[in-house]
Amino acid sequence: MAQGTRIVIVGGVAAGMSAASQARRRKPDATVTVFERGPYISYGSCGMPYNIEDPERSIDDLVVLTPEKARESRGIDLHLRHEVTAIDPGSRTVTVRDLEAGSERTEGWDALVIATGASAVRLPLPGFDLPGVTVLRELTDGALVKRLLAEGRKAAAIVGGGYIGMEMAHVLTSRGLRVTVLEKLPDILPGWGPETVALVRKELERNGVDVRTGVSVTGAEAGPDGSVAAVTTDAGPVEADLVLQAVGARPNVRLAAEAGLRIGDTGAIWVNQYQQTSADGIWAAGDCAEAYHRVLRRNAWIPLGTTANKQGRIAGANVVGAAQRFAGIVGTSGFKVFDLEVARSGLGFDQAKAEGFEPVAVTITQRSRAHGYPGGSPIQVTLVADEPTGVLLGGELAGRDGAALRANVLGTALAAHMTVSDLQGLDLVYAPPFAPVWDPVLVAANQLAKKVGRR
Repeated sequence: MAQGTRIVIVGGVAAGMSAASQARRRKPDATVTVFERGPYISYGSCGMPYNIEDPERSIDDLVVLTPEKARESRGIDLHLRHEVTAIDPGSRTVTVRDLEAGSERTEGWDALVIATGASAVRLPLPGFDLPGVTVLRELTDGALVKRLLAEGRKAAAIVGGGYIGMEMAHVLTSRGLRVTVLEKLPDILPGWGPETVALVRKELERNGVDVRTGVSVTGAEAGPDGSVAAVTTDAGPVEADLVLQAVGARPNVRLAAEAGLRIGDTGAIWVNQYQQTSADGIWAAGDCAEAYHRVLRRNAWIPLGTTANKQGRIAGANVVGAAQRFAGIVGTSGFKVFDLEVARSGLGFDQAKAEGFEPVAVTITQRSRAHGYPGGSPIQVTLVADEPTGVLLGGELAGRDGAALRANVLGTALAAHMTVSDLQGLDLVYAPPFAPVWDPVLVAANQLAKKVGRR
């Protein structure tokens, strides 16, 4: 690209600011302009539950890069509360609306990065616009939840039994609220194996969380003060003066779709492994974009902060002439609910079957530390493999001591397309304070090896 390149980035959180910083670092004479419709940039949204748990912490503690530092030390032309309302790939312009002034202008670009993220799903139910009903996706949502808790809310209903629902059940219980989890499906944690789900459900109930599955929420009702007082369901009302909608997110693709860019089968923006979209001069990164899945060998949509930062960094390098390639994802993730660590990587049994594999699986329980060393506790490991080839497809772990980070072993094995035999042969650390001679992952691999490659 020519000297003096004009780079415009739509969105200023994880992917957007990673792209902006990388472009400026690689091409200091470029003009890098970021338009962010919200009041914050570059914040750790995954840390919101833990910030909410501590009433003394400011939600601003989650901000990684302040607007002042972005402008002054990184030389980024940053505009908060500015929303890009249209992209014209032909004229290479964007239409930008100043949300505070109400004015609108056109901005030209030589290279464009779309980093519009994803939005929390809000249920179109009667009463779900009442005060006290919220989601948890952006930093402003976290600030609202903290304010509601400071007002002395007593009972919470969490609609949805996914990651956010699990973390917030823990957090709101620790803040002294009576918590009810409402899940429409037969059980919590859709897509996870039944053995993992059973442990998580037991942990929730052990800590006083009322878990109700197979229940459809129909609306919400107000109390005398006009705020939410109850959630209505097909099984009767649930008292709640705080209602958290945690039923998933959708990629923000309107701008891209209206500009004629290809939207992938997942509903997110299609990109190749260089973060290029279907339009010349336009890249996309983060929760609005697809990512190459190394197990499925095709694009998938698994919105996570780690992926957003990596994709943003690659997009920022490539808009100024690099040719960096995003290696892809394998779906590694985790969460903590009370004292239980839960993590996974790759495909679950049902997903593997739906994708055309011939999966087999095992679940084992093994202590986290060597026999006789104090402080260890059981770790449950589930592994899934393709029966005819022996290739590892995925796994899940749950336990109270060192369970979650063991998923990184699985993530590495999946990225390398290892077989179960390869996994058996890994030289993993052994020391009594950290692991037994046979690490729980290896014990599971040894058991799974008995089920694969038998044809």
